[in-house]
Amino acid sequence: MARRKARGRLAGLNREITIAGGGLAGLSLAIALRLRETPVTLREAGSYPRHRVCGEFISGVSQETLEQLGILGCFEGARSHVSVAWHEGGHLVLTDKLPSPAIGISRHALDLRLRDRFLSLGGRLDAGTRARPQPADGFVWAAGRRPVAGRWIGLKAHVRIETAADLEMHSGANGYAGLAGVEDGWTNVCGLFRLDRSIAAAGPDLLPAYLEAGGNTALAGKLRSRPWREGSFTAVAGFELGSQPEPEGLLCLGDASRMIPPFTGNGMSMAFESAACALEPLLGWSGGVLSWQACRAKIRSAMERRFRRRMAIASALHPLFFREGGRAVIGSLSAAGVLPFRPLLSLVR
Repeated sequence: MARRKARGRLAGLNREITIAGGGLAGLSLAIALRLRETPVTLREAGSYPRHRVCGEFISGVSQETLEQLGILGCFEGARSHVSVAWHEGGHLVLTDKLPSPAIGISRHALDLRLRDRFLSLGGRLDAGTRARPQPADGFVWAAGRRPVAGRWIGLKAHVRIETAADLEMHSGANGYAGLAGVEDGWTNVCGLFRLDRSIAAAGPDLLPAYLEAGGNTALAGKLRSRPWREGSFTAVAGFELGSQPEPEGLLCLGDASRMIPPFTGNGMSMAFESAACALEPLLGWSGGVLSWQACRAKIRSAMERRFRRRMAIASALHPLFFREGGRAVIGSLSAAGVLPFRPLLSLVR
């Protein structure tokens, strides 16, 4: 009894942390902090649950990281993905298996589970409130990408469609799309394309229209003929990949710090890993052991060490998928059976 009272008094001395953004990075960090009796307020502009443009394919994050964050149980019943098939312009160029299984779960389901976990730990959630990215001690910006005049458009929907592999990638002249199963028999179809205002389509038909424009006509036809999950189509534009601009003094995590090209299948994992990088320094600041400046410096250093190589390699490979010559080289290597799929995959993990 005396020990519990002492812990309660110590917890009351911890300084509060405010997290702006209730996506994967913000929610998982908030849960990990609450598990360690740190007061947390999470501010989220939207509501739960909702669909987001996301590959919904978690590959590369370790079980140890998920346990450290206290969220491993949130993946109960999720799909396990192993087989991979890559198509170029409608032609199969590669089949392989992942070195370790990936997790398939929709953001619609996962965000809700993470939110409920956070609330069960006594966290404070201010939903429907939009924060401003103003630097302050104890303030973490995990609110996703900063809007810019970017060249890309992301499109996503859940469709009842059969796939020949757990993960199917379809690249074309204007971008690429990934298909991976999520819960309840739905397949998440999520693509990244060069923004093209000449495409005469609107709403959900944008996804098959962009696939057609890139040469993936067979896949586009399948999508049009299959049932779509109501409300699952989402679109986002106005962003750039790579390192994101950060206002001076602002602590940024997740997509607000770095956006890896989505062909890597590593974006969701990086959100969790960035939360893990931030956990111990934030506990140090909350407990009065670190200054805010030292806390930020430790987090930035940890993320640079963890993400520098994969970001550099992914950014170098990404343009190949948008150049005819680059896609031809990939196809030739695959046809010859010498495409180093697994070594390349390990470099972006």
